[in-house]
Amino acid sequence: MQEKVLDNKKNGMGMMVLFILLYAAAAAFITIGAMFYWIPLMVIGIICLSLGWIPFCGLKVLKPQEALVLTLFGKYVGTLKNDGFYWVNPFCTAVNPAAKTKLNQSGDVDGGNAAKSVLTLAAAGTTASASSSYVNKKISLKIMTLNNNRQKINDCLGNPVEIGIAVMWRVTDTAKAVFNVDNYKEYLSLQCDSALRNIVRIYPYDVAPNVDTTGDGVADEGSLRGSSEIVAGRIRDEIQQKVAEAGLEIIEARITYLAYAPEIAAVMLQRQQASAIIDARKMIVDGAVGMVEMALERLNENNVVELDEERKAAMVSNLLVVLCGNHDAQPIVNSGSLY
Repeated sequence: MQEKVLDNKKNGMGMMVLFILLYAAAAAFITIGAMFYWIPLMVIGIICLSLGWIPFCGLKVLKPQEALVLTLFGKYVGTLKNDGFYWVNPFCTAVNPAAKTKLNQSGDVDGGNAAKSVLTLAAAGTTASASSSYVNKKISLKIMTLNNNRQKINDCLGNPVEIGIAVMWRVTDTAKAVFNVDNYKEYLSLQCDSALRNIVRIYPYDVAPNVDTTGDGVADEGSLRGSSEIVAGRIRDEIQQKVAEAGLEIIEARITYLAYAPEIAAVMLQRQQASAIIDARKMIVDGAVGMVEMALERLNENNVVELDEERKAAMVSNLLVVLCGNHDAQPIVNSGSLY
């Protein structure tokens, strides 16, 4: 289905003035016919007044970044896509299957009544009065941000991870959005979930050995935590491939939340703490060994004291204990001989 933009229908003001004049003429016909008993003229005026409201149904007003998809007896007529005052065939019907669908996104929820779930259908569970309320059939062409709920997904190592994304998107082809899929908002939300799962399963949460995330057969250091920009870009490309036939453009995808699932979060925190402690100890030991080497070299260069191998070993042991210990050393003053 190819989009057909109706550019020659922006004549709403002229047509409205014409219809008002015809209404006034019909009222004049009835008045003159009643005054001079011209029954045919009165009948014409009454018929015009009775049916004169129909052409007014063809008047359409569009604001910037709005579109209206029109069908005539089931056939696609075209799309009003530019802002202005239009007049179209009054029997044309506006089509927007996603008009009642509310997503947790910008421009699609009402202030304090934001949807708690990812997808809330306004038609579900509504009362008779609510169902009879006016439904806006216009399609927004603005850039909107879809904030899907957090999902629990296993990474490539099998660890459950909770992740949430925000997707900036807009409608680029109204005909595809309306006719190629049943409901383009639901379709977008489901494809975002699917693409997110496909990409997250490729990466580990943190850098892990012998993991290939690029598919080139070589292990790399890609991870959800350390390569968030790359992961977001791949998620965006994956979603774009899936929603191209729905006339949607994915501008950007961003990871808004990333954490281990609650059932393993405490264990993984202990693992990270242990890894940090090991790294810190390694750094402390490397620094302490360097300081001991430097101390022995300075003592030998300046001939401060001559130490045999046994005394050097004792000095190295004492220095390492002092430098690597968790607590401050308690000095002991030896007033006697070293021997």
